[in-house]
Amino acid sequence: VQLQASGGGLVQAGESLRLSCAAPSVIFRVYTMGWYRQGLGKERELVAAVTSADTTDSTGPMKGRFSISRDNAKNTIYLQMNNLKPEDTAVYYCNARWGDKSFWGQGTQVTVSS
Repeated sequence: VQLQASGGGLVQAGESLRLSCAAPSVIFRVYTMGWYRQGLGKERELVAAVTSADTTDSTGPMKGRFSISRDNAKNTIYLQMNNLKPEDTAVYYCNARWGDKSFWGQGTQVTVSS
């Protein structure tokens, strides 16, 4: 299963980025889609997730600044990241999860300079 993540880059603190992740339709229709991130020397952590029923979940210090959405017509999820901070610097991974099945995208680097 191939998850195509894109949209990372280098930005300054306070700026915004939008990440995209496209999935095969057979996955997108059923699986919970989410974004995780892993900073250098840190564990991978959940950023936000959205179910096939469009229920969203976001956690931690990103809540209120980041929002996840899905476009069912494009089989794509988005992560809108506003007011980025240097501590948001990480590799962001797209994930598809259903029961004990989990698939990962290749990761996209987000770097926030101060």
